[in-house]
Amino acid sequence: MYLYFDLFQGHPMLALALTFIVSLCIGSFLNVVIHRLPRMMEHEWQQQLADAQEQSFEQPAYNLSVPGSHCPGCDYKIRWYENIPLLSYLFLRGRCSQCKTSISLRYPLVELSTALICSAGIWHYGLNEIGIAFALFSCFLICLTLIDYDHQLLPDTLTLPLLWLGLLVNSYSVFTTLHLAVFGAAGGYMILWSIYHLFRLITGKEGMGYGDFKLLAALGAWVGGDKLPVLIFISAFIASVLGILMMALGRHNRGQPMPFGPFLAMAGWIALLWGDDVTQAYYQLLMGSY
Repeated sequence: MYLYFDLFQGHPMLALALTFIVSLCIGSFLNVVIHRLPRMMEHEWQQQLADAQEQSFEQPAYNLSVPGSHCPGCDYKIRWYENIPLLSYLFLRGRCSQCKTSISLRYPLVELSTALICSAGIWHYGLNEIGIAFALFSCFLICLTLIDYDHQLLPDTLTLPLLWLGLLVNSYSVFTTLHLAVFGAAGGYMILWSIYHLFRLITGKEGMGYGDFKLLAALGAWVGGDKLPVLIFISAFIASVLGILMMALGRHNRGQPMPFGPFLAMAGWIALLWGDDVTQAYYQLLMGSY
């Protein structure tokens, strides 16, 4: 793959430092998306229901920018210097400066996770178009992981752009060929679609949602169809291990639905970073078992 640019070539630590700082700020925005997007969708559904019933339905403006950041406890408008990623949380000791309401630890953790994951991509690929594409991919997956964990919901407004971005990126053969990206998108959707309908036919129950199909299609568009078997194996393995661990710790009850999106996201990260090595090891293990 021809690199169109490679910023800070020969200065990897400077590239990492810049990536870490910028990614902290991006992580702060991802917190807004994770919190507000499901509520924006709920408002839209309520509006559509009211329109269908020919009823008036008025609600205050609510989107990613309105209202501004504020404390949920006292409605205090957060100032810019109280909204600096990671540092403000530490300075305020995790509490609102006015009413001392606790600020969720998730906010700094999302910021830090975004910075660490994006920095890992830049360390692996360099500060070039491949590393930046990986960082963009990661930001989508962070949002989808936490939204699915909170609401068992994978919004089309995130999964579909992620799919088209994967095809667009790989039209330049960044992570795989366009041919494999198209087969990855189609195959990813059809594999889970087939499993879903087979499971429903046998048990009469729904094992997953259509958002999972679209997410795997998006991941397939990024990693390619040749890595789909490994991606599915990794996600199922992580889901099994964490599911057993959570039940053993009493954090999850048998029969309780568990979102599959976070496990697909974890497998997607692994496949995009170390896909060739993992795929080779997987097939060697598979062939060695015969």
